[in-house]
Amino acid sequence: MDNLVEIENVSFGYGERQVLKGINLTARRGQVIAIMGNSGCGKTTLLRLIGGQIKPSHGTIKVAGLEVTTLKQHELYQLRRKMGMLFQFGALFTDMSVFENVAFQLREHTQLPEDVIHDLVLMKLHAVGLRGAADLMPSELSGGMARRVALARAIALEPMLVMYDEPFAGLDPISLGVTGNLIRKLTDTLGLTSIVVTHDVQESLKIVDYVYFVSEGVIEAEGTPAQIHASDLPFVHQFVHGEPDGPVPFHYPARTYEADLRLGA
Repeated sequence: MDNLVEIENVSFGYGERQVLKGINLTARRGQVIAIMGNSGCGKTTLLRLIGGQIKPSHGTIKVAGLEVTTLKQHELYQLRRKMGMLFQFGALFTDMSVFENVAFQLREHTQLPEDVIHDLVLMKLHAVGLRGAADLMPSELSGGMARRVALARAIALEPMLVMYDEPFAGLDPISLGVTGNLIRKLTDTLGLTSIVVTHDVQESLKIVDYVYFVSEGVIEAEGTPAQIHASDLPFVHQFVHGEPDGPVPFHYPARTYEADLRLGA
């Protein structure tokens, strides 16, 4: 099983603010990889780097053996057609039906006849359990249904890589479980690679093959779900168990409480 995504010694910053500092990450074909960490640690930035939306200040990013940062624009567009993206909260086109949302990529990037597109769209919707919702509008969908339609759209072109930006955010427990199982099932069935950026530790550890924990721009820890559960690293333990204080403090840095009270007196 070879590597589909290889990130080597990658650094990136916005102006003087360093977001990522020497990141090394590998995603093998057929795996579900989770990238976890507290808000603002650079998880979504990693997805943008893999997709070529931004370029690192240092290091290399390879997808299917191609170095993303050196590709010409048309080569990057060709590579992106082999990637799917599930945005946070779905990001469906609100004035298009469920069917039209999924069909959009097929019409935009292929020359397939309409009858073939029709059948492919229904196949993708069937895979996420929503073939019967093809004629509904996004406003008629629940949050979980919208996320599943977005997933059908993400796999419409049968990509080799699908990236998920907080796919579990805002979902009820049933929808959350359904979405997690779909990510695992579609990865296995289609033979693709999935990279999941998420805060949901417990649901993610049920479906992923490998986990990277990012903190303050570096990989703080990595391992299989079993290794993460067994980890005694303070940061990992705090994150997995949802503890309010630890390496990630509850209180924002401040003067002593007593000093502030005296100033207000």
